[in-house]
Amino acid sequence: MIDVRVRGMTCDHCVQSVRAEILRIDGVQSVAVDLTPGDASVVHVVADQPIEFEALAAAIDEAGYDIAHD
Repeated sequence: MIDVRVRGMTCDHCVQSVRAEILRIDGVQSVAVDLTPGDASVVHVVADQPIEFEALAAAIDEAGYDIAHD
């Protein structure tokens, strides 16, 4: 499992946008989000093969959000 902290997510629509983009990555089996409005939410990604961090970051960016680097 890969856990990534994502900034800017505030609602279920945000969660659905991020999930949809990440699920497009080859090998991703599931995506779950611990939504924390006002702070970084945690995105949990399960894959059946190694996932490049750059691909994950690009999918999150495509959904309109940023990875927290703290």
